[in-house]
Amino acid sequence: MKKTILLAAGLLFSVSAQAQILDIIKSTVKSQTGVDLSNPKTTTITPPVNTQQTPTKNTSTINLGNLTSTQISSGLKEALNLGVTEGVKKLGVTDGFLKNEAVKILMPEKLRVIDTKLRAFGLGSLADQGVKLLNRAAEDAVTESAPIFTKAITSMTITDAKNILLGGNNSATNYLQGKTQSQLFTAFQPKVKASLGKVGADKVWNSLISKYNTLTGQAVSTDLNEYVTNETINGVFKMVAEKESGIRNNSVMRTTSILQKVFGAQDGK
Repeated sequence: MKKTILLAAGLLFSVSAQAQILDIIKSTVKSQTGVDLSNPKTTTITPPVNTQQTPTKNTSTINLGNLTSTQISSGLKEALNLGVTEGVKKLGVTDGFLKNEAVKILMPEKLRVIDTKLRAFGLGSLADQGVKLLNRAAEDAVTESAPIFTKAITSMTITDAKNILLGGNNSATNYLQGKTQSQLFTAFQPKVKASLGKVGADKVWNSLISKYNTLTGQAVSTDLNEYVTNETINGVFKMVAEKESGIRNNSVMRTTSILQKVFGAQDGK
Protein backbone atom coordinates (compact mmCIF):
# COMPACT_ATOMS: atom_id res chain seq x y z
CA MET A 1 0.00 0.00 0.00
CA LYS A 2 2.82 2.41 0.91
CA LYS A 3 4.57 1.58 -2.34
CA THR A 4 1.45 2.42 -4.30
CA ILE A 5 1.07 5.74 -2.49
CA LEU A 6 4.73 6.61 -3.08
CA LEU A 7 4.47 5.65 -6.76
CA ALA A 8 1.37 7.82 -7.20
CA ALA A 9 3.04 10.72 -5.48
CA GLY A 10 6.07 10.33 -7.69
CA LEU A 11 3.93 10.35 -10.81
CA LEU A 12 2.06 13.43 -9.65
CA PHE A 13 5.35 15.18 -8.95
CA SER A 14 6.65 14.14 -12.35
CA VAL A 15 3.54 15.41 -14.12
CA SER A 16 3.62 18.64 -12.17
CA ALA A 17 7.29 19.14 -12.93
CA GLN A 18 6.72 18.44 -16.64
CA ALA A 19 3.84 20.91 -16.65
CA GLN A 20 6.04 23.56 -15.09
CA ILE A 21 8.79 22.89 -17.60
CA LEU A 22 6.24 23.07 -20.47
CA ASP A 23 4.94 26.38 -19.14
CA ILE A 24 8.48 27.72 -19.05
CA ILE A 25 9.06 26.57 -22.66
CA LYS A 26 5.79 28.18 -23.81
CA SER A 27 6.64 31.42 -22.03
CA THR A 28 10.12 31.52 -23.52
CA VAL A 29 8.88 30.80 -27.07
CA LYS A 30 6.20 33.45 -26.80
CA SER A 31 8.60 36.10 -25.48
CA GLN A 32 11.23 35.35 -28.12
CA THR A 33 9.06 34.72 -31.20
CA GLY A 34 5.58 35.97 -30.39
CA VAL A 35 4.15 32.50 -31.07
CA ASP A 36 1.63 31.33 -28.46
CA LEU A 37 1.94 27.54 -28.27
CA SER A 38 -1.20 27.38 -26.13
CA ASN A 39 -3.29 28.66 -29.07
CA PRO A 40 -1.61 27.31 -32.20
CA LYS A 41 -4.76 27.48 -34.32
CA THR A 42 -5.19 31.22 -33.87
CA THR A 43 -1.57 32.08 -34.48
CA THR A 44 -0.92 34.10 -37.62
CA ILE A 45 2.62 34.26 -38.92
CA THR A 46 3.11 37.07 -41.41
CA PRO A 47 5.36 35.93 -44.27
CA PRO A 48 8.17 38.18 -45.43
CA VAL A 49 7.28 40.54 -48.27
CA ASN A 50 8.63 39.36 -51.60
CA THR A 51 9.58 42.53 -53.46
CA GLN A 52 10.47 40.55 -56.57
CA GLN A 53 6.88 39.64 -57.40
CA THR A 54 4.72 41.43 -60.00
CA PRO A 55 7.55 43.61 -61.34
CA THR A 56 5.28 45.28 -63.90
CA LYS A 57 3.32 46.89 -61.06
CA ASN A 58 6.32 47.84 -58.92
CA THR A 59 6.70 51.57 -59.50
CA SER A 60 10.14 51.54 -57.87
CA THR A 61 11.52 49.93 -61.03
CA ILE A 62 10.35 52.88 -63.13
CA ASN A 63 11.62 56.37 -62.49
CA LEU A 64 8.28 58.15 -62.75
CA GLY A 65 9.67 60.96 -60.62
CA ASN A 66 11.26 62.47 -63.73
CA LEU A 67 7.99 62.35 -65.66
CA THR A 68 5.05 64.69 -65.24
CA SER A 69 1.50 63.39 -65.48
CA THR A 70 1.06 65.36 -68.69
CA GLN A 71 4.15 63.76 -70.23
CA ILE A 72 2.96 60.25 -69.36
CA SER A 73 -0.48 60.93 -70.80
CA SER A 74 0.96 62.53 -73.95
CA GLY A 75 3.39 59.66 -74.48
CA LEU A 76 0.72 56.96 -74.23
CA LYS A 77 -1.68 58.85 -76.48
CA GLU A 78 1.04 59.46 -79.06
CA ALA A 79 1.91 55.76 -79.09
CA LEU A 80 -1.72 54.85 -79.70
CA ASN A 81 -2.16 57.53 -82.35
CA LEU A 82 0.90 56.22 -84.15
CA GLY A 83 -0.40 52.68 -83.95
CA VAL A 84 -3.80 53.65 -85.33
CA THR A 85 -2.38 55.87 -88.08
CA GLU A 86 0.19 53.33 -89.27
CA GLY A 87 -2.21 50.42 -88.86
CA VAL A 88 -4.91 52.06 -90.95
CA LYS A 89 -2.34 53.06 -93.57
CA LYS A 90 -1.12 49.47 -93.92
CA LEU A 91 -4.59 47.93 -93.91
CA GLY A 92 -6.37 50.49 -96.08
CA VAL A 93 -4.71 49.46 -99.35
CA THR A 94 -5.32 46.65 -101.82
CA ASP A 95 -4.40 43.36 -100.12
CA GLY A 96 -3.85 45.18 -96.81
CA PHE A 97 -6.08 42.60 -95.13
CA LEU A 98 -6.03 39.82 -97.71
CA LYS A 99 -2.25 39.38 -97.82
CA ASN A 100 -1.66 39.94 -94.10
CA GLU A 101 -2.12 36.57 -92.39
CA ALA A 102 -2.37 38.22 -88.97
CA VAL A 103 -5.58 40.06 -89.88
CA LYS A 104 -6.89 38.31 -93.01
CA ILE A 105 -10.65 37.83 -92.80
CA LEU A 106 -11.67 34.23 -93.43
CA MET A 107 -15.12 32.83 -94.01
CA PRO A 108 -17.35 33.12 -90.94
CA GLU A 109 -16.81 29.98 -88.87
CA LYS A 110 -20.33 28.63 -89.29
CA LEU A 111 -20.04 29.06 -93.06
CA ARG A 112 -16.61 27.47 -93.51
CA VAL A 113 -18.26 24.19 -94.39
CA ILE A 114 -19.37 26.03 -97.51
CA ASP A 115 -15.76 26.34 -98.64
CA THR A 116 -15.22 22.58 -98.48
CA LYS A 117 -18.49 21.76 -100.22
CA LEU A 118 -18.08 24.30 -103.00
CA ARG A 119 -14.56 23.10 -103.76
CA ALA A 120 -15.85 19.53 -103.84
CA PHE A 121 -18.33 20.65 -106.50
CA GLY A 122 -15.62 22.44 -108.50
CA LEU A 123 -16.64 25.90 -107.32
CA GLY A 124 -13.44 26.80 -105.50
CA SER A 125 -13.04 30.04 -107.45
CA LEU A 126 -16.39 31.26 -106.15
CA ALA A 127 -15.33 30.52 -102.56
CA ASP A 128 -12.03 32.35 -103.12
CA GLN A 129 -13.89 35.32 -104.56
CA GLY A 130 -16.17 35.43 -101.53
CA VAL A 131 -13.25 35.61 -99.10
CA LYS A 132 -11.42 38.12 -101.29
CA LEU A 133 -14.37 40.50 -101.30
CA LEU A 134 -14.81 40.31 -97.53
CA ASN A 135 -11.23 41.56 -97.24
CA ARG A 136 -11.76 44.16 -99.95
CA ALA A 137 -14.71 45.54 -97.98
CA ALA A 138 -12.55 45.80 -94.87
CA GLU A 139 -9.72 47.47 -96.81
CA ASP A 140 -12.17 50.00 -98.18
CA ALA A 141 -13.97 50.73 -94.92
CA VAL A 142 -10.92 50.96 -92.66
CA THR A 143 -9.65 54.09 -94.43
CA GLU A 144 -12.46 56.05 -92.80
CA SER A 145 -11.90 54.69 -89.32
CA ALA A 146 -8.85 56.70 -88.23
CA PRO A 147 -10.80 59.71 -86.89
CA ILE A 148 -13.07 57.39 -84.89
CA PHE A 149 -10.13 55.64 -83.22
CA THR A 150 -8.21 58.87 -82.68
CA LYS A 151 -11.16 60.55 -80.98
CA ALA A 152 -11.57 57.55 -78.67
CA ILE A 153 -7.97 57.89 -77.50
CA THR A 154 -8.74 61.26 -75.93
CA SER A 155 -10.93 59.56 -73.30
CA MET A 156 -7.80 58.23 -71.56
CA THR A 157 -7.25 59.90 -68.18
CA ILE A 158 -3.92 60.70 -66.58
CA THR A 159 -4.48 57.98 -63.98
CA ASP A 160 -5.24 55.48 -66.76
CA ALA A 161 -2.03 56.51 -68.53
CA LYS A 162 0.12 55.87 -65.44
CA ASN A 163 -1.37 52.42 -64.91
CA ILE A 164 -0.98 51.58 -68.59
CA LEU A 165 2.69 52.62 -68.60
CA LEU A 166 3.34 50.14 -65.80
CA GLY A 167 1.44 47.38 -67.58
CA GLY A 168 2.31 44.76 -70.19
CA ASN A 169 3.22 45.05 -73.84
CA ASN A 170 -0.35 45.64 -75.04
CA SER A 171 -1.81 47.43 -72.03
CA ALA A 172 -2.66 50.62 -73.92
CA THR A 173 -4.23 48.73 -76.80
CA ASN A 174 -6.26 46.50 -74.49
CA TYR A 175 -7.44 49.54 -72.54
CA LEU A 176 -8.50 51.32 -75.72
CA GLN A 177 -10.31 48.28 -77.09
CA GLY A 178 -12.11 47.63 -73.82
CA LYS A 179 -13.27 51.22 -73.55
CA THR A 180 -14.31 51.80 -77.17
CA GLN A 181 -15.31 48.48 -78.79
CA SER A 182 -19.07 49.04 -78.69
CA GLN A 183 -18.86 52.70 -79.73
CA LEU A 184 -16.55 51.85 -82.59
CA PHE A 185 -18.90 49.12 -83.76
CA THR A 186 -21.88 51.47 -83.81
CA ALA A 187 -19.95 54.12 -85.73
CA PHE A 188 -18.13 51.71 -88.04
CA GLN A 189 -20.91 49.34 -89.07
CA PRO A 190 -22.57 51.67 -91.66
CA LYS A 191 -19.20 52.18 -93.35
CA VAL A 192 -18.63 48.44 -93.61
CA LYS A 193 -22.14 47.91 -94.98
CA ALA A 194 -21.53 50.53 -97.65
CA SER A 195 -18.17 48.96 -98.48
CA LEU A 196 -19.70 45.48 -98.84
CA GLY A 197 -22.06 46.91 -101.43
CA LYS A 198 -19.37 49.00 -103.08
CA VAL A 199 -17.10 46.03 -103.80
CA GLY A 200 -20.01 43.72 -104.60
CA ALA A 201 -19.38 41.39 -101.68
CA ASP A 202 -23.05 41.29 -100.70
CA LYS A 203 -24.15 40.01 -104.13
CA VAL A 204 -21.34 37.48 -104.40
CA TRP A 205 -22.09 36.10 -100.96
CA ASN A 206 -25.82 35.90 -101.63
CA SER A 207 -24.97 33.89 -104.75
CA LEU A 208 -22.44 31.75 -102.89
CA ILE A 209 -24.83 30.88 -100.06
CA SER A 210 -27.69 30.27 -102.51
CA LYS A 211 -25.61 27.81 -104.55
CA TYR A 212 -24.51 26.03 -101.38
CA ASN A 213 -28.08 25.73 -100.10
CA THR A 214 -29.23 24.40 -103.49
CA LEU A 215 -26.44 21.82 -103.70
CA THR A 216 -26.82 20.58 -100.14
CA GLY A 217 -30.49 21.13 -99.45
CA GLN A 218 -29.55 23.14 -96.35
CA ALA A 219 -30.34 26.70 -95.36
CA VAL A 220 -27.47 28.68 -93.86
CA SER A 221 -27.05 32.41 -93.44
CA THR A 222 -25.00 34.92 -91.48
CA ASP A 223 -24.83 38.64 -90.88
CA LEU A 224 -21.82 39.54 -93.00
CA ASN A 225 -22.03 43.20 -92.05
CA GLU A 226 -21.67 42.44 -88.34
CA TYR A 227 -18.98 39.84 -88.97
CA VAL A 228 -16.81 42.04 -91.20
CA THR A 229 -17.26 45.04 -88.90
CA ASN A 230 -15.92 43.10 -85.91
CA GLU A 231 -13.07 41.58 -87.93
CA THR A 232 -12.08 44.96 -89.35
CA ILE A 233 -11.99 46.57 -85.91
CA ASN A 234 -10.03 43.63 -84.50
CA GLY A 235 -7.59 43.89 -87.38
CA VAL A 236 -6.83 47.52 -86.62
CA PHE A 237 -6.33 46.74 -82.93
CA LYS A 238 -3.89 43.97 -83.82
CA MET A 239 -1.84 46.49 -85.75
CA VAL A 240 -2.03 48.99 -82.87
CA ALA A 241 -0.89 46.29 -80.43
CA GLU A 242 2.04 45.43 -82.69
CA LYS A 243 3.11 49.08 -82.77
CA GLU A 244 2.73 49.52 -79.00
CA SER A 245 4.79 46.42 -78.29
CA GLY A 246 7.49 47.67 -80.65
CA ILE A 247 7.66 51.07 -78.96
CA ARG A 248 7.85 49.48 -75.52
CA ASN A 249 10.59 47.01 -76.40
CA ASN A 250 12.62 48.68 -79.15
CA SER A 251 14.06 52.13 -78.56
CA VAL A 252 14.58 52.57 -82.32
CA MET A 253 10.80 52.74 -82.76
CA ARG A 254 10.55 55.71 -80.37
CA THR A 255 10.69 58.30 -83.08
CA THR A 256 9.80 61.38 -81.01
CA SER A 257 11.28 62.94 -77.89
CA ILE A 258 8.14 62.29 -75.80
CA LEU A 259 8.14 58.60 -76.74
CA GLN A 260 11.83 58.33 -75.87
CA LYS A 261 11.34 60.02 -72.50
CA VAL A 262 8.17 58.20 -71.41
CA PHE A 263 8.95 54.70 -72.64
CA GLY A 264 12.63 55.03 -71.79
CA ALA A 265 11.52 55.20 -68.15
CA GLN A 266 10.05 51.70 -68.32
CA ASP A 267 13.07 50.01 -69.91
CA GLY A 268 14.30 48.85 -66.52
CA LYS A 269 11.15 46.90 -65.68
